[in-house]
Amino acid sequence: MPYTPPQGLTRLAFGGDYNPEQWPEEVWQEDVRLMREAGVTMVSAGIFSWALLEPEPGRHDFGWLDRLLDLLHAHGIRVDLGTPTVAPPAWFYRAHPEALPVTREGVRLSFGSRGAICPNSAAYRAAAASITEQLARRYAGHPALALWHVHNEYGVPVSACYCDSCAEHFRRWLRARYGTPDALNEAWGTAFWGQRYGGFDQIDPPRATPTVCNPAQRLDYARFADATLRENFTAERDILHRLSPGIPVTTNFMTALSQCSSIDYWAWGREVDLVSNDHYLITDGRRTHVNLAMAADLTRSVAGGSPWLLLEHSTSGVSWQPRNPAKAPGEMARNSLAHIARGSDGAMFFQWRQSRRGAEKFHSAMLPQAGTDSRVWREVVRLGADLESIAGVAGGTTAADAAVVWDWQSWWAQSLEWRPSEDHDARERADTFYEALYDRHLTVDFAPPEADLSAYPLVVVPALYLTEAAAGRRIRRYVEEGGTLLVSYFSGIVDEHDAVHPGPYPGALRDVLGLTVEEFSPLGEGERVGIRRAGATEGDGADGRGGHDGGSGAGHPDRLTADVWTEFVVPRGAETVWTYADGPAAGRPAVTRHRLGRGTAWYVSTRLGAAGLGELLREVCADAGIPARDELPRDVEVVRRAGGTGEYLFVINHTGAEAKVPLPGRATGTELLSGEPVSGRLAVAGGGVAVVRLQE
Repeated sequence: MPYTPPQGLTRLAFGGDYNPEQWPEEVWQEDVRLMREAGVTMVSAGIFSWALLEPEPGRHDFGWLDRLLDLLHAHGIRVDLGTPTVAPPAWFYRAHPEALPVTREGVRLSFGSRGAICPNSAAYRAAAASITEQLARRYAGHPALALWHVHNEYGVPVSACYCDSCAEHFRRWLRARYGTPDALNEAWGTAFWGQRYGGFDQIDPPRATPTVCNPAQRLDYARFADATLRENFTAERDILHRLSPGIPVTTNFMTALSQCSSIDYWAWGREVDLVSNDHYLITDGRRTHVNLAMAADLTRSVAGGSPWLLLEHSTSGVSWQPRNPAKAPGEMARNSLAHIARGSDGAMFFQWRQSRRGAEKFHSAMLPQAGTDSRVWREVVRLGADLESIAGVAGGTTAADAAVVWDWQSWWAQSLEWRPSEDHDARERADTFYEALYDRHLTVDFAPPEADLSAYPLVVVPALYLTEAAAGRRIRRYVEEGGTLLVSYFSGIVDEHDAVHPGPYPGALRDVLGLTVEEFSPLGEGERVGIRRAGATEGDGADGRGGHDGGSGAGHPDRLTADVWTEFVVPRGAETVWTYADGPAAGRPAVTRHRLGRGTAWYVSTRLGAAGLGELLREVCADAGIPARDELPRDVEVVRRAGGTGEYLFVINHTGAEAKVPLPGRATGTELLSGEPVSGRLAVAGGGVAVVRLQE
């Protein structure tokens, strides 16, 4: 759907989830006073309020929500109003225990958390439609209403239910997809292990089995579960469109690859009026700002390049990881402005006031337990002022240098059991390739396999195990017409039914890559191999340290170290650029380049880390005509976004030292956070951010 911004919001969105039902009403007056002090422009409300709005079946109490919306409107604060369908009341489950979801192992989950829903329960669907209709009829014309927020984080924590109701819906879904049992048997390969079905009524969900379940059945059930959740969303959306025309409808995604895998966001992005996303730093030792940038780029891509909205992130620590450190001073602003640089039209948080009770009472908030005499509060107020100073960026688009092909359904397929190595992880490959691109200072769009890639000088395919034949043809055409392609191992292998493509690996991609793979040879746990440039002698650049080793000539090594995976590659037109120095494929090609038509296709048959991929990207980017940006310091983001009122340069310094960044071309400008004019080179303090409105 085309991008529809929040109604009546004239500035960047700034605020958070507001749950005033947790507090006496006299606190509300203090809340709105402090919201104005902080520069809050919008809050999300009502997301978990079903039990208050409908305390008994069919009896509604909207008085408190009326007073809340009137109060917010009186203080100039817009409202993202939730349908509370992620958390049905206790009375609903007492009347309809069958609406609780069942796990693959046959365990029915209990009430007492959130998201405990069978999405195919007729009772749930009816109750959700009823409360949504009541809200729409009452608040469609309220002057505070800016945006409808359906449900909350679909797929989290329950992505699929395996109850008898879901079984019936699955059979209907399969009948619509395949038409006949014979067609299904062919697609699923049920001749293997004697699994042939004589009718759709014989098919159950892929519940727990004695050994590995049919992978094609598992893959189709993942598609079915995603489609079922989307049906729930569109049912509520259509009610809101009908009764509240002109107000956009969204639901908060979680596109970060490490956080949510069960939703095909390419499909979901087409169903919302405004793509919104929740993002939380994963503090497991990785460079968290790289994952943040990746999530923002992916969300913008799901939005088709249009602006989107960061609907949740945290002011400081969260509460649900094994260890939850506080954010460092200035980190909240860097996080917020990095999302805006990459396309968000605001920075919203969970939540406004930190809870005293419940599961998330230790999750940080805009107004912390420490109150207004705290570092977090002072940074919140400063951020509100900063967002006001860069309001002109709203509605702008972010320019990308390269594309990464990513597909959730391929990830689902690759993640099933009995693959060549459990150490190979599609998400890890996507993360690592993105990190290497990030360290080359390239802004990235993500693209589904069916996308037109012709606008990008460089396309990277880090993990496309499932590649339909048509997608293989499109990728080949991209290269023939002048594009540069970089593909990682175990891509192009199977079709949409998880059936291996006829002929040698890599199936749908072997022609564009100009090679075949005789056999996969995954490595043992902790085992490493070296690869060296074709033509380099045995000792060149080898110091055995792993990652990427020292080498000859201007810091470009002649030896790299890899792990997890090797292959027996046979060039069929491709040239060998790097060879295996040791290991099971010693002497064979490790990295190849195939010149095809006007373009070039590269293939990496082993797992390199981000540093090794960075060395390889020097050569790949040269093929693509992308200039090196070696003058930019590591961990300093430089992103351009064209807004409705001009061109903006965001420089985000994640290091502790001052960074000096050249302005593009002969540009000058004004640094908006300080109001200072700038030209030539821009100095950004360690941990700081600059936003320059450029004047060419």
